[in-house]
Amino acid sequence: MTLLHPYVRRTALALSGAAIATGAVAVPATAEKAPATTQHQSITVFAHRGASGYRPEHTLAAYALAIKLGADYIEPDLVSTKDGVLVARHENEISGTTDVADHPEFAQRKTTKTVDGVAETGWFTEDFTLKELKTLRAKERLPSVRPGNTRYDGRFEIPTFDEVLALANAESRKRGRVIGVAPETKHPTYFRSIGLPLEKPLLRSLTKAGRNSKHGKVVIQSFETGNLRSLARQTRVPLVQLTSATGAPYDVKAAGDSRTYADIMTPAGLRDVATYADWLGPEKNSIIPRDAQGFLTSPTPLVKDAHRAGLKVVAYTFRDENQFLPADYRDGTDPNAKGDIFAELNAFFEAGLDGVFADYTDSADAARDWWEES
Repeated sequence: MTLLHPYVRRTALALSGAAIATGAVAVPATAEKAPATTQHQSITVFAHRGASGYRPEHTLAAYALAIKLGADYIEPDLVSTKDGVLVARHENEISGTTDVADHPEFAQRKTTKTVDGVAETGWFTEDFTLKELKTLRAKERLPSVRPGNTRYDGRFEIPTFDEVLALANAESRKRGRVIGVAPETKHPTYFRSIGLPLEKPLLRSLTKAGRNSKHGKVVIQSFETGNLRSLARQTRVPLVQLTSATGAPYDVKAAGDSRTYADIMTPAGLRDVATYADWLGPEKNSIIPRDAQGFLTSPTPLVKDAHRAGLKVVAYTFRDENQFLPADYRDGTDPNAKGDIFAELNAFFEAGLDGVFADYTDSADAARDWWEES
């Protein structure tokens, strides 16, 4: 099948008689999307860093728009401040996503650090208190790709995880469906090494928001394995083991273990993942590789192997612009023009995916609707 255009959003679900509780999130069955009436698998749409195709990523505005556009889950990447508060940034180095370089009062805090074995120069969240970070403003991370988003530069604060959860809870009450939250712990070994572990404040915030249970519509992600194994002993919230098409988890590598992400994605590795996690989150090229010219090839057995191990599969990252699409689905030669993202998503749905991380929530939601209703 080839998907040529987005499908019209399905009719909104009727509200359940059970209200979504103030300050906590109740999860009545009827608050979820109606099940598909075909044989297709159900697809979950994760808004990658919010609606990051339309607003600077990891801002409350990006998350709110993603919800409006149909996201099932919003995804905040979590790092820590100097005073132990979790905030939403893709990395703890923030020169590319905030206006910190324009603040002369913080000029002396520019430094070089080694994070997960890689030397980086810039400004780091762990060197700022929350009060100081709140004086900064977000900016578009990919200005040359998404110049339209730069008009929002300087408008939005860096949100705390508590603020993201509060937004999700408020939107859940407003819309009569539970908005999921999918936090990713960024560099957990590094933050633990400097006395700012991410896991305890993460679970504390979930409990405060009424989300720390298997019914709270939360999934916790990590590219590392040790913190997920630890979290599996501390919470019933579903966990996502993220993987890359290359390399190895930093905590595994740092321990002198020779296992790689490729080893984790073997049938035996997936069975091990299933002892502590509920989802596998691979890079999409691990599911359908591209050839030397950038065209899609045949799917690997990864999705089937993960399903056999009892894992759901959510792949990253789906973006509408030509430069991120397989050559099959590019439209013209402008790398920043939008191509046929619907056809790419359809190919991955055919491969058996259970979920997608997408920068353009509306595109993923429309593709999902067409798939489930066709």
